[in-house]
Amino acid sequence: MCARYLGFVLLIWFAGVTHAQNAKACKAPVLNGGYFVPEEDIYGHDAELTYACDSGLKPVAEGWWATSKCENGKWVDKPQCIDENACLPPTIPHGKYNKAQKGWYKEQSSILVQCDNGYVLEDNRRSTCRNGTWTSLPVCERRKDSCSEPPKISHAVIIHRYQEVFSADSEVKYECEEGYTQKGNNIIVCEHGQWSAGPTCNESSADQGHPASDEDVQPEGGDRRESGAGSGKQPEGGGMGTGHHDPAVSGGQPTGGGSETTGHQGGSSSTSDSNNRDSRPILMNVRSCGARPYIENAVIVEEGPMYLKYQCTSYYRLVGLDTVSCYSDGSWSELPTCEEAFCVMDPARSAGYGLVVTQSEYIREGEAKGFHCTTRGLHAFVWCTNRKIVLTRCCSDYGHRYYDDCRRFS
Repeated sequence: MCARYLGFVLLIWFAGVTHAQNAKACKAPVLNGGYFVPEEDIYGHDAELTYACDSGLKPVAEGWWATSKCENGKWVDKPQCIDENACLPPTIPHGKYNKAQKGWYKEQSSILVQCDNGYVLEDNRRSTCRNGTWTSLPVCERRKDSCSEPPKISHAVIIHRYQEVFSADSEVKYECEEGYTQKGNNIIVCEHGQWSAGPTCNESSADQGHPASDEDVQPEGGDRRESGAGSGKQPEGGGMGTGHHDPAVSGGQPTGGGSETTGHQGGSSSTSDSNNRDSRPILMNVRSCGARPYIENAVIVEEGPMYLKYQCTSYYRLVGLDTVSCYSDGSWSELPTCEEAFCVMDPARSAGYGLVVTQSEYIREGEAKGFHCTTRGLHAFVWCTNRKIVLTRCCSDYGHRYYDDCRRFS
């Protein structure tokens, strides 16, 4: 009885497995105008076949032969032979166009291309299928006034899906992680190819009230970062000079002190060396100075226990030391600045140069950009040097690497 019952169960299980396998199998495809190998009535799941087409036809794939795979009862990249003068869907980076329902386009069909946000068409929007190829496929170039991905801010995320490029006037919103408080505007805007200033995320006041530990204090005579040489805010009572003067290495008396008993810590000393030692600014953990300094057109790219490292955004260059440190009185060392490192080619100005410019174009310092001249068929290069526009004369052979009557550019 038990053996008969077990046999019945196995029969049902085997029938179920067979049915599942059959559901995933594929029947032989119908291929008009072509042939395939191997020829089978039924193809199992994951089986592949290769096919080619008769004269005057071609597969719906690059090349004169193609493959297709059986997946869950359907042929993926279904075998199909089309007219050899038809066109396959083109690849246009950062562009989109009307898709063909059949997956291919008849000869003389046209597509109308639209660029993604932050990109602009270099030439015509429309392209036509002729003799199996597309004529003058449009190219989507990044707009000069678009922005790259927003800057990374420590302990914050962006409430927006990820993009590599954002169009002008785009807005994104930052949100600090739990336990951190936002300071500054949490919404930034893409303006002229640059992001506006964003917020900082600082530890909540409850977390910042801890007393300084031994690890926070720089021992006297220890290694000091170069960025601590000067400060936009001088330590009170420390007798520090302005600019890059560093009293830590000065041999004289602290300026403005006038008394041997006046030092950074307020203690007394009978020697000049003691005064100098006491007046040295003590470096602290950057958490001790509160909010991170805001530097226009710069972002924090690295954060250590005793320093912050800044980097200017695109089209700007850094002046001064890229790192800042925190002093024991709550002040920061001298901050760097970001100065403009670009030129602007605007339509009004370009007319006087004999160039065709329809919108303001931004050119990085030391870089060049090609423009059409008002004389048809001629082009010129404009480059930015020392924040001034310099340009070649109009010449032909645009796009080549040699010029007889123009300067050479790569």
